[in-house]
Amino acid sequence: MTVMKRIHIILLMLVTATMAATAATSFTVEAPRQVVEGNKFNVTFVLKNGDGSNFVAPEVTGAKHIYGPSTSHSYSSSWVNGKSSSSSSEEYTMIYKATQGGTIHVGSAKVTAGGKQYTTRPFTIEVLPSGSQPSRQQQSQSSSAAPTPYSDPMNQTADKSVSGKDIFVRIELSKPRVYEQQAVVCTIKLYTKYQVSQFMPTLQPSFDGFLIEEIPMQPSLNKVETLNGEQYMVAILKKCILYPQQSGKLTITSGNYDVSVVQFDTFQSIFGTLSKPVEKDIKVKSNQATVNILPLPEPKPASFTGAVGKFTVNTDLTPATGLKTYSAATYRYTIRGTGNIKYIKAPEVKFPEQFDVYDPKTDVTVNPGGGDMSGTVTIDYTFIPQYAGDFSIPEGEFTYFDPDAGQYETVSIPARQLSVAKGQGSPSNHYRMKNMDIRPIKDGDLHLKHSQSHLVSHWTYWLWFVLPLLAMLALLWYYRKQLRERADVKRMRTKRASKVAQRRLKRASALASTGDRSGFYAELLNALWGYMSDKLSIPVSELNKDNINAELEQYGVDEPLRQQAIGLIDKCEFAQYAPQLADSDMNAVLAEAADVIDHLENVKRPKNTAAQA
Repeated sequence: MTVMKRIHIILLMLVTATMAATAATSFTVEAPRQVVEGNKFNVTFVLKNGDGSNFVAPEVTGAKHIYGPSTSHSYSSSWVNGKSSSSSSEEYTMIYKATQGGTIHVGSAKVTAGGKQYTTRPFTIEVLPSGSQPSRQQQSQSSSAAPTPYSDPMNQTADKSVSGKDIFVRIELSKPRVYEQQAVVCTIKLYTKYQVSQFMPTLQPSFDGFLIEEIPMQPSLNKVETLNGEQYMVAILKKCILYPQQSGKLTITSGNYDVSVVQFDTFQSIFGTLSKPVEKDIKVKSNQATVNILPLPEPKPASFTGAVGKFTVNTDLTPATGLKTYSAATYRYTIRGTGNIKYIKAPEVKFPEQFDVYDPKTDVTVNPGGGDMSGTVTIDYTFIPQYAGDFSIPEGEFTYFDPDAGQYETVSIPARQLSVAKGQGSPSNHYRMKNMDIRPIKDGDLHLKHSQSHLVSHWTYWLWFVLPLLAMLALLWYYRKQLRERADVKRMRTKRASKVAQRRLKRASALASTGDRSGFYAELLNALWGYMSDKLSIPVSELNKDNINAELEQYGVDEPLRQQAIGLIDKCEFAQYAPQLADSDMNAVLAEAADVIDHLENVKRPKNTAAQA
């Protein structure tokens, strides 16, 4: 190695070490040293170059907690003289009010990042008497300390209009561009400056072209975030991991929501100014979100079966030694990693022809957390050696695509040498027959003889005349029975309606018996939407309560039954998204749904409407 090459390597190591030191994770606190009694002040905890979780606010004495923590995120990158650098930060802002003079004691805050816990040092803040002025340095710090907070609900009077900047639903994607099968985290959030008394989706966003893995969560307005310099109460409505199945531009369509916000009417009384809550109904539409999907590079390796992410592979044999003929053994193929692990296909393993091999059994354990799915796929290949001797399972390959590196990675699977001893038993029928295209020809005395009996004299000849006659009589009896039943129009309609209701509500009834309220209302809602779609010949994606009401009216359904059907859908939607607030008995709701379907099935479409349809 030349001297110049050595100098180049040393300089490269120094630059790498400098960049690593620059990107080190830190957790610090920003707060004023002095505050005036009765004033509000911010304490901001800053996590740099880390993905924080499990934030624990400090204990504070001498001040009143107003709200927080509100969380904000920022990311910056630069390119200078051919070198790139980037940094990120998460800020947790707490707002307090100095309630008394003296000293405020702020304890340590904690946060977890990269599997390590970070802690700030305790500190104190001096509280100046009311009417005094802090130092100019403190004034300049406090003037730029916090973004505009969301409004105090008591100041949101009913005469104020609610704009799209006050409440909106936002679809956020974790990445703007990914490869096919690479994970994208989709988060649907509600941002509001008002209290929300009711939230009802009327049209959910669609995820055409994606496989979806839901991340379970319960929506609640328990966070505060800063967006465009404004603070909002935030609820995560839905969070899922998306796996694109095709290349090109894929769009998540917008959703529509009916929201009731709470405003306040103020009035004067002998007790002073009082206020009472007033609900205002508004309609909210979310944005659309688009992600560009890159195709996987061509040509694809022959051993590639669709795995995208980062994986490791190992194999085991049970039993490891002492294999015997006619005794079952298992060749286990274990894949661990992060990516589309749930959708990995079982790789092909070439076993010796002398082995009786059964279909592989796959067991998948995944954890859909963070930005992708992590877990383990275990594939068991069960085989039974049919002959003693030395055999080999040849070496193989498992290929996956690493989206971070932008290339295919191949893991070599070593060959396994198997020594099979003679055991008790005989080859299985499954093994003897699997490679037999032609059965052996039987030879010897077949005991054949020539028959001269007449067909007319045999009883089977006349049976061919009797059987069709009996079949015709049976069909005639069944036809007359059907005519009698169809003559009873009311009975036929009720019978058909009951069958429709039982078929539609069978799965919901099973969930009700197990006490699964969330699953029951979700299944019942799917059954109602599906029934309305079939009844009115409208695709589910185009259904809403307005066109259901209009179509049912044209169908000839009276007003009370239409209102009952729409009210039942409203009740199920509310219970699905707020199961803790739903107190209806599931069996009563199930009976109401069956009654609605029965009555709708018994409605006969007017002739003029049927002709137009």
